[in-house]
Amino acid sequence: MRHLKDGRKFNRKAAHRKAMFRNMVTSLLQYEKINTTLAKAKELRRFTDRMITIGKKGDLASRRRALAYINSKDVVQKLFSILSERYQGRNGGYTRIFHAGTRVGDAAPMAIIELVDRDPEALPKRRVKRAKEEEGAPAVK
Repeated sequence: MRHLKDGRKFNRKAAHRKAMFRNMVTSLLQYEKINTTLAKAKELRRFTDRMITIGKKGDLASRRRALAYINSKDVVQKLFSILSERYQGRNGGYTRIFHAGTRVGDAAPMAIIELVDRDPEALPKRRVKRAKEEEGAPAVK
């Protein structure tokens, strides 16, 4: 019986699963919106909400716990400054999942996971480059 054994395995070993979700949490907190499969988005929600709750505490021990999980110091700085202020009055439920159809290659159900009340300026770098090209500035390589 699998009592009290929560979480999906995704047909990966534990180290691969842990690394995958650490990278996904880092990306979600950095860009505030990512595309992934529906199952991964539902599992990612648990880790992201936990990191934002840790960020809201704001003490040194919480910062060290976040640094042990998140791969980027810049993202941890954003978590403890911008995101903690943004979600100070909210008790959980920091992420939102949208269904986004199926993937062409294997028909896997896709989803978009984003932070609630996200900043539209927090776009992926490639979109910022395209926006600069449209304004007439030379492309950054």
